[in-house]
Amino acid sequence: MAVYTQVSAELLADFLTRFDVGELVSAKGIAEGVENSNYLVETTQDRFILTLYEKRVSAGDLPYFLSLLDHLAGKGLPVPPAIKDRDGNAIHELAGRPACLIRFLPGVSLSHPTPAQALAAGEAMGAMHRAVADFEGTRENSMGVTTWQPLLDRCGESLDAIAPGLHADIAFALDDLMATWPTQLDACAIHADLFPDNVLMLGDRVTGLIDFYFACTDLRLYDLAVMHAAWSFDATGRDYDAAVGDALIEGYAKHYPLTDEERAAFDDLAVGACIRFTLSRAWDWLNTPADALVTRKDPLAFWRRLRVYDPDLASLLKTLQ
Repeated sequence: MAVYTQVSAELLADFLTRFDVGELVSAKGIAEGVENSNYLVETTQDRFILTLYEKRVSAGDLPYFLSLLDHLAGKGLPVPPAIKDRDGNAIHELAGRPACLIRFLPGVSLSHPTPAQALAAGEAMGAMHRAVADFEGTRENSMGVTTWQPLLDRCGESLDAIAPGLHADIAFALDDLMATWPTQLDACAIHADLFPDNVLMLGDRVTGLIDFYFACTDLRLYDLAVMHAAWSFDATGRDYDAAVGDALIEGYAKHYPLTDEERAAFDDLAVGACIRFTLSRAWDWLNTPADALVTRKDPLAFWRRLRVYDPDLASLLKTLQ
């Protein structure tokens, strides 16, 4: 989440008149994340999240995201569906951007999840994958494996401004990964970005799975690998907490016990997650507007995780010495 597009109080108050949600009391921009503009909105009736979709989220993809959220909410999953206006519309335009008013969920996102919290989060991901077994919508992964080389090419030699030799190292690692990337595993609708800040918790209980704007059809186990890489390290990517990682897999296995084939493929999928988020963070690091209310994230924090998932590969990379 972030704020790129400013919305005045007058414009927001007028926007809310389309809904049966009460009158505007306050609105505050949310700086975390890098994808869309988000506001925490309080009305005389309740609290909501207002999301304005920026360039990376296509308006044409919104019906898929919202139908997925409606499907999961209908299955009892703790997700935030969009609020429909009096005419039954969920997708609107505000300040020149596609926009949705979204149900607010209680809970807090975690900076340092415990194994018990990771166990609950892994189980929640497994429940989500079970719930989409009959979901008919499909969407290509806009940040999937076939997009990583083009993104590397767009970043180009500018990557070396982040760390000398980074461009060559990522190119080498990506070539190595593509030779073994698993394609035969089960696929379904996945979240593809279930970081700790996209899971809301009260104590050890999951109260919300949020921010589905990378959701797509892709390998089910890749979703768990992304989560594992996101949850099992400190913010710098240097310190690995095996207890948290093991708990995620244990929780997930309550719904989907990993097969021998999946266990053999897991590290490659996690390496892919490391490369994907290194590249997307690097692109954002190099291209985020200076005046945006947004927290840039260190691309090297995901790059360093490669040491855990493929030590042999990491030993060959200049930037991981």
